[in-house]
Amino acid sequence: MGLTELEGQITGAVERLSESVVGIESTRITRDYRFGMVPVEGQGSGVIIDPRGIIVTNNHVVDESARVQVNLKDGRTFVGEVIGTDSATDVALVKVDADNLPFATLGDSEKLKVGQIVLAIGNALGLPGAPTVSMGLIGALGRPLPGTDFVVEGLIQTDAAINPGNSGGPLADLDGKVIGMNTAMIPFAQGMGFAIPSETIKRIMDQITRNGRVVRPWLGISGMDVNKFVARRYNLAVEQGVLLAEVLNEAPARDAGLRVGDILMKIEESKVEGMKDLVGALSHLAIGEEVSVQFVRNGTSYETKLRLKEAPEKIVARRR
Repeated sequence: MGLTELEGQITGAVERLSESVVGIESTRITRDYRFGMVPVEGQGSGVIIDPRGIIVTNNHVVDESARVQVNLKDGRTFVGEVIGTDSATDVALVKVDADNLPFATLGDSEKLKVGQIVLAIGNALGLPGAPTVSMGLIGALGRPLPGTDFVVEGLIQTDAAINPGNSGGPLADLDGKVIGMNTAMIPFAQGMGFAIPSETIKRIMDQITRNGRVVRPWLGISGMDVNKFVARRYNLAVEQGVLLAEVLNEAPARDAGLRVGDILMKIEESKVEGMKDLVGALSHLAIGEEVSVQFVRNGTSYETKLRLKEAPEKIVARRR
C-alpha cells in the first residue's frame, strides 16, 4: 500500500466515523463545606451506535450526573437520558430523542493484532468544533488498567494520543469500525492509553438492552488478593489466589462448602491470581450454571461444584 492510498484510507475512515462522534457535557451536584450544594461540570465523548439515538460512552463520564447534554458534530444539542450503566467495565448507554442519526458500526476486537494502525476520535479538551483525531498503533492486547477496580476484559493499549475529554470516544480501525472505546491515559507515561474492547461493549449493551442492567453471577464472598507478603504474614501455603475473608449465608460459596480462610485458585478453566481475575472469570459465566472451583484449605488442594446465582443489588464481589 502506497502512502497516498494509506492517507486516503485514513481520511475515509475519519469521514465515515466522525459524524457519529458526540461531545458529552455532564453536570453533577456535589456538596461544598463552604458553599453548600454546587454543580460540577465534566466533559467527555461518546459514539452513536444506533440511528434511534443510542450512544455508548464511559460510565465515569455520566456517573451520578444530574444532567447530560449531548452535542452533535452538526451543531445540534440534545438532553441525554442515561438508560444503563456498568461501573465494573466503565460502560454506559445514553439515549437522545432523535431519529435517523449517523451511527457507527462496532467491529470485532477479537481479531486485532499488535502493531495494527488505529484512530482515536473524541472531544479532546472540550475544544469547540469537529472531534479531534489522533493516529497510533496497538501496543498490546489484554492489558490491565493500573489503579482501578474495573473488570479486566483485555484492554487495548495504544500510543494514539488520548487526552482529557476523549473518554467515551471510539478507537477505530482503518475501515472506520469501532474496535474499542477510549477510557484512560497514563499521565506519567508517554504514548500509553487504554481502550475497552468492542466485544466487551457489545456484551454490556446486550445486557442493558435486554435486562435494563448488567446481570452477573455472584459467589457471596469478600476476599483479598494473596501475594508473597500476605502469604508470609498469614503463613499461607500459596502465594497467589483469593483469601476468603467472609462467606455470606445462603450464598453459592456457602452452599458449596467454602469457608473463611479458604484460598480460591481456579474457577472452571480460569486461573485466579487475585480478585480481578475472579471477577473477570465470573463475567463470562451464566446465572444458574454449575461450575467447578479449586481452592486450598490448610495447605491441601480441593475441588467443589457450585451453582451460580444472580448478584443481589448489583454486588459483584467485595474487596477488603
